[in-house]
Amino acid sequence: MKSTIFDDIKYLEKMDKWFRAANYISVGQIYLRNNPLLRKPLTEEDVKLYPIGHWGTIPGQNFIYTHLNRVINKYDLNMFYIEGPGHGGQVMISNSYLDGSYTEIYPQITQDEAGLQKMFKRFSFPGGTASHAAPETPGSIHEGGELGYALSHATGAILDNPNVIAATVIGDGEAETGPLCAGWFSNVFINPVNDGAVLPIVHLNGGKISNPTILSRKPKAEVEEYFRGMGWEPIFVEWEESKSNMAMHEEMAKAMDNAIEKIQAIWKEASQNPAEEATRPTWPVLVVRTPKGWTGPKQWNNEAVEGSFRAHQVPIPVSAFKMEKVAYLEDWLRSYKPEELFDEKGEILSEIRDLAPKGLKRMAVNPITNGGINPRALDMGNWEEFALDIKKPGEFKAQDMVEMGKYMAKIMTLNPDNFRVFGPDETKSNRLFALFDVTKRQWLEYASPKYDEWVSPAGRIIDSQLSEHQAEGFLEGYVLTGRHGFFASYESFLRVVDSMLTQHMKWMKKSLELPWRHGYPSLNVIATSTAFQQDHNGYTHQDPGLLGHLADKRPELIREYLPADSNSLLAVMDKALTDRNVINLIVASKQPREQFYTKEEAKELVEKGYKVIDWASNVSLDEEPDVVFVASGVEPNLETLAAISIMHKEYPHLKIRYVNVVDLLRLRSPKIDPRGLSDEEFDKVFTKDKPVVFAFHGFEGLIRDIFFDRNNHNLIVHGYRENGDITTSFDIRQLSHMDRFHIAKDAAHAIFNNDAKPFMAKMDKKLADHTAYIQEYGYDMPEVVDWKWENINVEK
Repeated sequence: MKSTIFDDIKYLEKMDKWFRAANYISVGQIYLRNNPLLRKPLTEEDVKLYPIGHWGTIPGQNFIYTHLNRVINKYDLNMFYIEGPGHGGQVMISNSYLDGSYTEIYPQITQDEAGLQKMFKRFSFPGGTASHAAPETPGSIHEGGELGYALSHATGAILDNPNVIAATVIGDGEAETGPLCAGWFSNVFINPVNDGAVLPIVHLNGGKISNPTILSRKPKAEVEEYFRGMGWEPIFVEWEESKSNMAMHEEMAKAMDNAIEKIQAIWKEASQNPAEEATRPTWPVLVVRTPKGWTGPKQWNNEAVEGSFRAHQVPIPVSAFKMEKVAYLEDWLRSYKPEELFDEKGEILSEIRDLAPKGLKRMAVNPITNGGINPRALDMGNWEEFALDIKKPGEFKAQDMVEMGKYMAKIMTLNPDNFRVFGPDETKSNRLFALFDVTKRQWLEYASPKYDEWVSPAGRIIDSQLSEHQAEGFLEGYVLTGRHGFFASYESFLRVVDSMLTQHMKWMKKSLELPWRHGYPSLNVIATSTAFQQDHNGYTHQDPGLLGHLADKRPELIREYLPADSNSLLAVMDKALTDRNVINLIVASKQPREQFYTKEEAKELVEKGYKVIDWASNVSLDEEPDVVFVASGVEPNLETLAAISIMHKEYPHLKIRYVNVVDLLRLRSPKIDPRGLSDEEFDKVFTKDKPVVFAFHGFEGLIRDIFFDRNNHNLIVHGYRENGDITTSFDIRQLSHMDRFHIAKDAAHAIFNNDAKPFMAKMDKKLADHTAYIQEYGYDMPEVVDWKWENINVEK
């Protein structure tokens, strides 16, 4: 491309002023609470009592941000910034202040000395802003400090966003994490026709908190081979002590132009053919080496600071309590020559401000970072068209995930560019076969007609990488930019990404406190291959602990659904995909299971969260039962109904109430959860003192917590008890005592005490018979396999 104003040396000199200004503002945020422009010598009234922040990554990122602004202007780009390195919050604050967008969002932070003072003081300060990229930080969709997911979030964001570039800075310490290493495979899933581009910028600055970084110490040739081997084209920018700042600007400008022109060439070539014929291009990656803490103190106490891990956080120990060396801080700040950057009022000089991209081209206000470029609600169709016709409860079996897949296929066709499905190599295993009737897996590598199935460069499913981190990260990036989808995985391995779900929850919590944030579609996680159906995988694949993990989080942001059959799962998905600003955890079965609930019952189960099942109860809601049976989950529902039939046959006059729970956390007290049932409603359903026998899909402590604030503590829980084996389906349940015989035995003892001993012995005999049978035949006994429900309510 021919030379332009953006290549002129005078333009680069102005860029160096921007760079200096960003660094000055970034240092000021760490240390100062008054006197932001050093109008007088610093005193203890000017310096924070407890300076907090991270300096090491800041100047290198300010340098990168300065040059991203330049290419946005030069090439008229639609670009946004993802800050992978941890705790570098000043980068986006400082640069958005310089381009004016910070003041637009926070009018109290004015473009003058008073505004600078307020901005400096509130950084990493009580009631102020975080020290890392956070929801309060304009232009961010990525939580700084959550190391490892920058590439995943960037890729999710640019899917179905053609001509958008995610400029994604990756710290070299971050580059050592497992999820980030897996993130380099993201190029396999980016279609240059339908999607945007990720421009990774690996920032090699040489040090972590107290160790060298690996990539920074490897020979350049090995780093180049590493990225080429992963299918990227590395472009290097190498700092040397002999190079001036201007020389670095010239080198960076050429490298950045090279990267952008390669991306544009890829887009241009790809546009000549349909998306279905695209092949994986070799996208550029910038490898930018600058010293850690560049432009800061060279040393302290005769030990290196710049270029060292010692620059990582607060590089020199100056505070209002330690003013002896304050002259060093003042010298450092004055080295940026603030008098050349700000006018008498404290406004940034126009020659610097004018370098900023205009309007929504500024990365801090790019719409993609605040709700999305073109956010739309899903066209949900009508789930009832896919409902099973239940005439008699339990009359036939079906696979819940198979039936749900048919509905999801319809949604996929109704929403061809803002709905996707993600997972780690498990969409087929999770029985979502119907999706493959309407779309394929997105995959840009070579596909073998002989060995591969359902792969296409333009598919709507991304599940071809065996990485929960990537799949969840893709979904987060997709949702954070205004689109919709779900991530389905084996239940036990969702624990691999539970911290990611926690961070997403924290992001939503803070976002909802900011009036300028637009909010997000729901993040939907489906757990399959669950604890009570692991016939061939056994103990290693049993862990329903994500239910408890998420239940401890912000109640207004978490939903936990345990649909018992296909119709209730369909109703749950209809609600989950239309929710906003929540995480929905949906525990679903993929195995053939009895179908019990009509679509009308399913609607009530989802609307209310629970339902008293009249055909499995023989007392009305106005009568007092002898016992309340409760189930939440597929197998708990099945085993509880079987236990009820056993108890009814043994004790025909026993007054039984059965409650199925789908929206588990609705049972919590309103003192804990704003959606919780009132004490009056809870007592009416569960009584104040009658035995409650609760069969649950997860760890039992969660149910005990739910009942803790209620009147009725006469509770017996049968849940997952950390027992398992490679064994039969029913044996997996009885190993945790979450089976019909243990449930019936404990219920009888709670009601009849010692009078129940003969019945309890009968149940023990059933369990012994079961064990003997499976050890002989390797299959569950006919009494279990062939069991069918018979209504105990004669009116039904």
